[in-house]
Amino acid sequence: MFKYFLLLFMIISNSFSQLNIKFEKYVLPNGLNVILHEDHSVPIVAVNIWYHVGSGREKVGKSGFAHLFEHMLFQGSQNVEKGDHFKLLQDAGGTVNGSTNTDRTNYWEVVPSNFLELALFLESDRMGFLTETMTQDKLDNQRDVVKNERRQNYENQPYGMASKVISENLYPPDHPYHWLTIGTQEDLSNATLDDVKDFFREYYAPNNASLCIGGDINPKDVKILVEKYFGEIPSGKIIEKVKPSVPALTENKYLLLEDNVQLPRLYISWITEPHFTDGEPALDILADVISRGKNSRLYKSLVYEKQIAQDVMAYNNSAEISGSFTIVATAKPGISLKQIEEAIYSEIEKIKAGGITQRELDRSKNELEASSIYRLQSVGGFGGKTDQLNRYNVFMGDPGYFNKDLERYRKVKPDEVKNAANKFLKQTGKVVLSIVPKDKKELQAQ
Repeated sequence: MFKYFLLLFMIISNSFSQLNIKFEKYVLPNGLNVILHEDHSVPIVAVNIWYHVGSGREKVGKSGFAHLFEHMLFQGSQNVEKGDHFKLLQDAGGTVNGSTNTDRTNYWEVVPSNFLELALFLESDRMGFLTETMTQDKLDNQRDVVKNERRQNYENQPYGMASKVISENLYPPDHPYHWLTIGTQEDLSNATLDDVKDFFREYYAPNNASLCIGGDINPKDVKILVEKYFGEIPSGKIIEKVKPSVPALTENKYLLLEDNVQLPRLYISWITEPHFTDGEPALDILADVISRGKNSRLYKSLVYEKQIAQDVMAYNNSAEISGSFTIVATAKPGISLKQIEEAIYSEIEKIKAGGITQRELDRSKNELEASSIYRLQSVGGFGGKTDQLNRYNVFMGDPGYFNKDLERYRKVKPDEVKNAANKFLKQTGKVVLSIVPKDKKELQAQ
């Protein structure tokens, strides 16, 4: 029975061998990239805009600006009162959100198709006419919101400071991935209104943005609306393309944090490659093989057989200018993180020496491909078709990169995964962080 379902899944997967996401792309005179995707399956429209700016564009001492603007852009603009962005869209039956990471900031709306013009008006008004209404009171208000968000999600969250400590030790102080996207409390406190306005003028211009509109649309009509609302916004200064910056970590850094936690947790991180590079697919598959599901290498060894860990996970985080590979395991009561560390290395060394099986590779490829396809069921929102079209356009210059991206993973062979483990998961050149309960230093990895 299992073989039957596996075969059926592979047949279904193979039927998606070529995705056909139709789109039209053009560029306004002011540099705004526009992507249109027509889909009349349901009477909704998604508006998705990416600004090619994240914390990776920030400078030392001025961190957190990109994430701060994720909030500031909802505070009203020249023709929209504070709070009206949410209210107008929600009254129309729409949904709205935004997010920031190291390399981009995105905003999206999903509305009934007859409210498309409203969504375009709101996005254009804050792109072209935000600084006129940006006040010290608004900055102070949202700065306090972000600082409180940092306290809730990092400083007062169990294990919450792990990402901060790891980033600061993987990357040197002048590297833009050294700090968290949310920024430091000190930098947020020191940001002036002029600092923030200058950052907006530099990066939130049409020539640094990609606008994707998808769903129940007539492209001819949409082009008229896009010109009406975005055509008059002036272009900003030319933004130089960011260059990869992959530091070399030549030592092992063993770090310790005592926290208000019940169980010790171990983090092991290595520097890897930027996204869309040759090594990324093998690294993603490696993470999948060692940690996804109960049949994965680390779960079987640490959780099921040795019964020394509560949970274990691994992920490859390839971003625009660098990447990292991290393994995280939470110990069972009374188990030291040194024991967890040794068990993890044992499994990694097996892959370095003997590689992975064809069956493991096929399962991982099918799972990764299926998850990519499932995201495309939605025209809008995080990970939906408009979001993916923008992602490929911003980073690859090709909104239709879907099939080329899938092909990168389909082509991976078992030896490539083995080689990736040997190349990146080295015994020397990693950050090992132990988070232990207070007064339990003896449980740390070293």
